[in-house]
Amino acid sequence: MTDIAPSGTPPEELQPLIARIATGPVLADESRALAELGAIDGSDAWPPVVQRLVAGLSEHSPFLWRLAVNDGARLARLLASDVGESRARILRDVAQAAEETDTDVFMRRLRQARAEHALLVALADLGGVWPLRAVIEALSAFADAAVKSAVRFILLRAVAAGRFNPPDPVDPEIGSGLVVLALGKHGAKELNYSSDIDIVLFYDPEAPVTGRDAPPAFFVKLARELVKVLQERTGDGYVFRVDLRLRPDPGSTAPAVALPTAFSYYETVGQNWERAAFIKARPIAGDIVLAEQFLSDLKPFIWRKYFDFATIADIHAMKRQIHAVRGHSEIAVAGHDIKLGRGGIREIEFFVQTQQLVFGGRRPSLRGRRTLDMLVALVEDGWITDQARDDLTKAYIFLRTIEHRLQMVADEQTQRLPTEAGELERFAHFCGFPTLDAFAAELTRQAGIVQEHYALLFEEAPELAADAGSLVFTGSGDDPETLQTLQRLGFRDPARVAETVRGWHFGRRKAFTSARAREVLTEIVPALLSALGRTAAPDAALAALDEAFTRIPAVVELLSILRSNDKLLALFADLLGSAPRLTDMVAQSPHVLDAVIDPAFFSASVDERTVGGRIRALVAVSPQETEAGAFEVFLDKARDAARQETFLTGARLISGIIGPEKAGQSYSAVAGALIGVTLDNVKRAFAEEHGEVPGGRMVVLGLGRLGAQEMTASSDLDLVVLYDFDSDNGRSDGRRPLDAVVYHARLTQRLVSALTVPTRRGRLYEVDMRLRPSGSQGPLATQFRGFVDYYVSNAEIWEYMALTRAKVIAGDAGLAREASAAIREVLSQKRDSPALAKAVADMRTLIETEKGPADAWDLKLTRGGLFDLEFIAQYLVLAHAFEYPALTEEAGTARVFDLAGSLGLVPPEDAETLRAGYRLLSDVFQWQRLTVDGPFDIETVPPAVVTRIANAVGTPDAKVLALHLDETRARVRAVYERILGTGAH
Repeated sequence: MTDIAPSGTPPEELQPLIARIATGPVLADESRALAELGAIDGSDAWPPVVQRLVAGLSEHSPFLWRLAVNDGARLARLLASDVGESRARILRDVAQAAEETDTDVFMRRLRQARAEHALLVALADLGGVWPLRAVIEALSAFADAAVKSAVRFILLRAVAAGRFNPPDPVDPEIGSGLVVLALGKHGAKELNYSSDIDIVLFYDPEAPVTGRDAPPAFFVKLARELVKVLQERTGDGYVFRVDLRLRPDPGSTAPAVALPTAFSYYETVGQNWERAAFIKARPIAGDIVLAEQFLSDLKPFIWRKYFDFATIADIHAMKRQIHAVRGHSEIAVAGHDIKLGRGGIREIEFFVQTQQLVFGGRRPSLRGRRTLDMLVALVEDGWITDQARDDLTKAYIFLRTIEHRLQMVADEQTQRLPTEAGELERFAHFCGFPTLDAFAAELTRQAGIVQEHYALLFEEAPELAADAGSLVFTGSGDDPETLQTLQRLGFRDPARVAETVRGWHFGRRKAFTSARAREVLTEIVPALLSALGRTAAPDAALAALDEAFTRIPAVVELLSILRSNDKLLALFADLLGSAPRLTDMVAQSPHVLDAVIDPAFFSASVDERTVGGRIRALVAVSPQETEAGAFEVFLDKARDAARQETFLTGARLISGIIGPEKAGQSYSAVAGALIGVTLDNVKRAFAEEHGEVPGGRMVVLGLGRLGAQEMTASSDLDLVVLYDFDSDNGRSDGRRPLDAVVYHARLTQRLVSALTVPTRRGRLYEVDMRLRPSGSQGPLATQFRGFVDYYVSNAEIWEYMALTRAKVIAGDAGLAREASAAIREVLSQKRDSPALAKAVADMRTLIETEKGPADAWDLKLTRGGLFDLEFIAQYLVLAHAFEYPALTEEAGTARVFDLAGSLGLVPPEDAETLRAGYRLLSDVFQWQRLTVDGPFDIETVPPAVVTRIANAVGTPDAKVLALHLDETRARVRAVYERILGTGAH
C-alpha cells in the first residue's frame, strides 16, 4: 500500500518522523511548557525542536496533549517511524477492522485508529513535515478508509445473518447496489482537521436483499448503523460526525434514497447549490462501478451545455445570505469566522465553483474537485489571471492552516477565532506568530486580498428575490397562472392558498389592518410562499401561519425581520410546518429570531459557562431600569432570556446544528444559568430587608431531567434547596432579622416564586420541590446536616433513586463541594442487590398501576420505555457504586449505560440494547416536546410533525417509526426483566 503516502517520499528516503520535524508553535512560557514534558517517558532524549513542538501541545491544545500523554507508547511509535509508513499502517488497521464480528470491538478499533491518526497528522502538520495538500489528503484518506471499513463491516454482518446475498459474499460491496458518495471537502479530498463528513447514500431498488426486509428498509437500517459506528461517542471517542443532509430533500426523505428517486429529483427540481455540491462528489464505498455510472448519468444536471451566467446570481445570493445571517459585514479578527466571514475560505470556494458551474459544461478541464487544482485550470483556460491564482492559492493555504489550528485546540468543528484578547494571543502563538498584532495583520491582509478578487467576480449585486412565477392576489377571483405557480411551489390546494393570502391583503386578519403591514406583506409574499413550499407540508404550514397571524402583536416587525434575511425566512417556514410550539414563541416575541442572526447560532457548544455568560448579559439591569424597580425588571428580563435561549435551542435542533442529546444539555444549561442568576437576585433583594445569616451558605440541587442534563423544551424543574450556617449565631443581621431556619425557608419561597410567578412576559418554569427529604411534608429548605442524616437513616428507595440524578446547580461553591461529596457517599453505600432490584421493580409496577396503561406514543410510561430505562440506570448506580464509585459521577442515563457496559456490569449485548434504546426513545421524546405543547396525541398532531420526527431519527415515516419503537421497547423490556425482574443483579 505504498501508493498512499501523501508526501511522495520514495522508500529509500524513509526516515523517522522525529528526524523530520523542523518547526512548531511559539511558546509563550517556554520553561513551563517544557517542564510539562516530564509526563512523557523518554522526552528528555528528543531533539530540542521536537521537545518544543510537543511542549506546544500542552500549552495550546488540550486535545492533542491528552493524546500525547495518555499513551506514551503510541507517541513514541509515531516519532520513531516514517510518517508515510505510519499512515499506511493506520489505514491498513482500519481496513482490517472490517473483518471483526463484534460491533463494540470494531468501533473501538476505528476510534483508536482515529486517535492515532489525529496525533500523527498534527505532528506532521505542526512540525512542518507535511504541506497543506498532504495534510488534507491524509485526513480525507482516513475518512475514506473509515467509511469503507464501516460499510464493509455492516454488509459482512448482513451476509452472515442471511439478510443480504451479494454476488461475492467475500467482497459484498461488489454488486451490492449501494452507492456511498462523499461530497464537500471530503469529496474533494480537502477535509479539515475536525471536519464532519458529508456523505449521501443511494441504493438500487433491485439490490440483493434477502430475509424480512425489502431494500428500502435494509438500506435505511444500514445508514443508521453506519452513522452509529462512526459517530457515536464511546469511552474511546468517536470517528467522524456524519452529515447526511445533502441528500435530496432531507426533510422528507429517509437517510438512504433509491437511485431512481434521486435521479428524478435532480433532473426535475435540483437546484444550483446541489449542482455545486456534486462538483465534488466522489464514490468512496459500496458498489463503486454503480456509483461512477450514477455520476456519469448525472453530468447533464451538474454541467450545463450552455454558459450559465444566471448561476452567478444564484451562488452570490447564497453567499450574501451567509453574510447576512452571520453578521460578517467587516473583517474583524476577534470572533472572525475564517470560513464564512468576509474574505474567508467560502469566498475562495465560491469564486472557483461559480466559474466551474458557468463554464464547466463546455470546458471539461474545469470539472475537477479540488479548489487549488481548479485555480490552476482557470488560468490555463484563460478565465482568471496568474495573479488571482497565486493570491488565492496563498490565501487558501493560509486560511486552511488557521482553520486546522482552531480545530486542533479541542477537536471541535469550528472556524471562529477566539473573542477574548488573551485567548486570541495564545492562538496566534499556536499558529506560529510571535505576536497577536503580526497574526492580525496577516489575517486581514489575506482576507482583504480574497475580498478584492471575489468582488471583481460579482461587480453587479443581484437581488436576492427570484421570480417564482405569477403571484397575483388582487380582485376577488383566482388568477389561473397564480394557481399554477402555487401548485408548482408545492401547495396541494392552490385555491385555498390564494383565498387565504387574498384575505391577508384585504385585511381580514387584524394584523393586516394597517397600510404599512399590507405594504410589507406585498414585498414578502413571493419569498414567503416559496419558503413555505419547501417545507414538508406547505398547506399545513400556511394554515399554521394564518392562525399565527391572529395572535402576532407586531406583524410588521416580524415580516420586516423575515424580509431582510432569507435564512430566517426558511427557518420560520420550517417551524410553521414542523414545530408549532416554536412558532408560537415567534408569534409572541418576533425578536427571538435575533438569536438566529447571531454568529453563535451555528455553534454547537452547550458549555454551561458560555450559556451562563449569555444569560447574565441578557438579564443585566441598567441604572435607568433600576429606578423602575430592579427586581421586577429582572423578572421580565429573565423570562425574555428564557424564551430566547429556549427558542435558540429548538431552532438549532430543527436546523440540524445540534442533535437531541445536545438539545437536552442546552435546555439544562439554560435552566441552570437562570436558576443561578435568579438565586443571586433573590438573595440580594432579600438581604436588603433581612440582612444575611452569619456563615450562611445555600445551594440548589437539580434532580430529574435537570440533574441528569436531559431536559426538554417543556420540562419542569425538580429542585432541592440545602443550607448551612454558623451554629453560634442563628439570626440574620438585617433591619428585620429572622431566625436562620425561617430565613432560609422564606428565601427558598422567594426563589420558587421568582421562578414560577407569571409576569407580563409570561412564566419562567414550573417548579417541583417534592423530591426534598420527607417530600411535601418536609421543610421547603433543608439544613445540610439534616439532609445527610436523612439519607443515612430515613430515606426510602425511591428517594435514593432520585438522588442518582442529583446535581448542584447554583449556590455557594464550598457547600456545593460538600453536598456533592455527601451525595456520592450516600450513593456508594453497600446494598443488598436482590432486595434492591425487587424494590425498584415494585416501584415501577406501582407507577404502572397508578398511571394506567399508556398508548404507544407515551414514551415514558410504556413497558420498555424511558421509565424502564431510567429505573435500570438508577438500579445499576445504587447496586454497584460501592464497588465502582465512578458510577456516582454519571447522572445521565446514557452515560450510566456506557460505564456499566465498560465495567462489565451488564453483558455487552444488553448494554448495547440499553444504549441504543435510550438514544432512540430519548431522541423521539425530545422531538415530541419540541414540536407539540401538551400530550402527544397521534390523532391530533399534524402528520407533517410526525413525519419530521420520523425522519429526524432515520425512519421514512410514522408507520416505520412506530414499528421501530415497538421493536426497541420489546428488547429493552427483555433486558429490564433480566436485570430487575428476578433481582438476580
